[in-house]
Amino acid sequence: MGKVTYSPGIQFVQGSLAKPKKVDGHNHGEYLIGTHRTAATTNPDCTRLYIRKANAYDRSTPVTSNERWARQRFQTVAAAVVARSKDLMKINEDQAAFMAQKDAANGKKTMKSYLWSLEKATYDQAHPRS
Repeated sequence: MGKVTYSPGIQFVQGSLAKPKKVDGHNHGEYLIGTHRTAATTNPDCTRLYIRKANAYDRSTPVTSNERWARQRFQTVAAAVVARSKDLMKINEDQAAFMAQKDAANGKKTMKSYLWSLEKATYDQAHPRS
């Protein structure tokens, strides 16, 4: 395993340093990814550098019907959450209901998660999976 040392003044790099470019239908270059371990450790070497092939993140299998269903559900519920959060007719009612359930054992702790739970339940009731 090799150690990574960056230029003076750069303590660590976390994220993509280089990505392949697609030219004329094929990729040139590779992914270069730097990581920095933030967990407590006694090892002073907490920086890593990875090189991945240009096609490392390409999908190897076709999208399944379950994945299509989940994507459609997510897209619909996300739009419903945004619309509901801006609906002036429901804001006071939703806030009161949220505050009432917030401290319950299985209560949602944020308003956004509460709205997501409501809209997911509404979607699932209207679109039962067979």
